[in-house]
Amino acid sequence: MSAEHPLTEYVDNLVYEPAQVHDHGVDLTVSAIYDVAGPGRLDFGGDELEDADLDPLPTAKRHEDDEYEWWDLEAGQYVVQHNEFLTEPDEPLFLQPRNELLARGCSHPSVRVFDHLPLIPLSVAGGGVRIKENARVSTLLATSRSEVSE
Repeated sequence: MSAEHPLTEYVDNLVYEPAQVHDHGVDLTVSAIYDVAGPGRLDFGGDELEDADLDPLPTAKRHEDDEYEWWDLEAGQYVVQHNEFLTEPDEPLFLQPRNELLARGCSHPSVRVFDHLPLIPLSVAGGGVRIKENARVSTLLATSRSEVSE
């Protein structure tokens, strides 16, 4: 549970390292949540590849004196951007949703990441969810046993 975790050399812009770094990996925080407002394009050769139109969702304070604001998400699909970014890992890493996210009826795909953290789809169940700015939503893990044991 210290800065000595091997994954920290590959992750920049941690919000609060003591809470994010633990024995199993590094928790990643949400910096923005987007609604998909218009379709992207995907073709065979990549010549017609085009990003979807993403609209950033607004946040709001729950209480007048709050330092951080909240996203109030209804059931549906969104796109999440993390605060953190990768700095050239030696090998692929594994990104998965945190158990705390899953327990609230939300999820995102578990993916191998190579040289950057992608925008990632977020599914929100029927009751919706409230997510605070900088909430830890994902965990980055090593894919090899050697990184875990260092």
